Amino acid sequence: MRSAKDFFRPLAVGAPDPLREIPARPSRAIHFFDPSNPKMAAKVPDMVGTVDVLLGNLEDAVKAENKDAARDGLVRIAKETDTLGARRGPTQLWTRVNALDSPWGLDDLTTLVTEIGDVLDVIMVPKVEGAEDIHYVDRLLAQLEAKAGLDQPLMVHAILETARGMVNVEEICAASPRMQGISLGPADMAADRRMKTTRVGGGHPGYLVRQDPADGSEESIAAERTTYQQDLWHYTISRMVDACVSNGIYPFYGPFGDIADTVACEDQFRNAYLLGCVGTWSLHPKQIAIANKVFSPSVEDVTHARRVVAAMGDGTGAVMLDGKMEDDASCKQCLVMVQLADQLAAVDPELKKQYDAIEPVSEKAGA
Repeated sequence: MRSAKDFFRPLAVGAPDPLREIPARPSRAIHFFDPSNPKMAAKVPDMVGTVDVLLGNLEDAVKAENKDAARDGLVRIAKETDTLGARRGPTQLWTRVNALDSPWGLDDLTTLVTEIGDVLDVIMVPKVEGAEDIHYVDRLLAQLEAKAGLDQPLMVHAILETARGMVNVEEICAASPRMQGISLGPADMAADRRMKTTRVGGGHPGYLVRQDPADGSEESIAAERTTYQQDLWHYTISRMVDACVSNGIYPFYGPFGDIADTVACEDQFRNAYLLGCVGTWSLHPKQIAIANKVFSPSVEDVTHARRVVAAMGDGTGAVMLDGKMEDDASCKQCLVMVQLADQLAAVDPELKKQYDAIEPVSEKAGA
């Protein structure tokens, strides 16, 4: 068994020291693009600064005959876009490589790390099923970083897409200091679980609860009763959030496939946000605006949070604000909101204007 003291030692001679804490960078929207698509590639430079993360997708949605072109295209984009990547500008550069059991996964890692490892921030690994998958990537990345002479380690993001991955989610989160976060892959997860839905994320009209009948008569049972559609992904997201937070990494919702239904997309994103996710995927530019809105605290929420923090002073005891009791637990909740607002204001000028316009507060205990 490996000693805990070795956890933060490089896995290859000459590799950079592993991270001891994952940077808290705003990542509200991870916008996917196909580097083999000339039209998509041409838009990348203009998108820098408009989205927190741009992700060059090499896996699903890229045809087999375009795999090499996508990989080469991502290398070219990273080299030619001087402001792309967290070391060079406001927008992070991520990639989703092909699965570890595919014919392209190894070439993806060896090419990208040695060619653009100094620009890439995060490598997203699909269909992770256990700690052994992360251990393999961890050692390989260390060897490639040493070969490329990198001075900072690349981070790894796993996609939760199978029942086995769900069962092992805690050990996946704890498998390496490189672990940056986990995203839910609802379509593959649904297929692997044999869930009876063909939707990519979101709810299902058949997954519902129904109001009880007024009595046991046939008429009451057959009468129209109120129904409420339920969230298919509540348990999965909640467990993923707990596993991530307990290991100091970040949980993300994944794709929402119905591009036209912006209302349901916003609802699903907000559910994930309220449960603790820090961001989501964007499959179309219109989803970027939705993600930025949902995963940014509202001015009203930030105003209230600042009032509570100011009133609580050292964070102990309890105060009354607007007829409601606020105590140390309330203060902790509000600090989450205030800290997120500060992080987002540092990279989003429009949000900074909104948050800065909030009047300063100086509440006293018992206000």
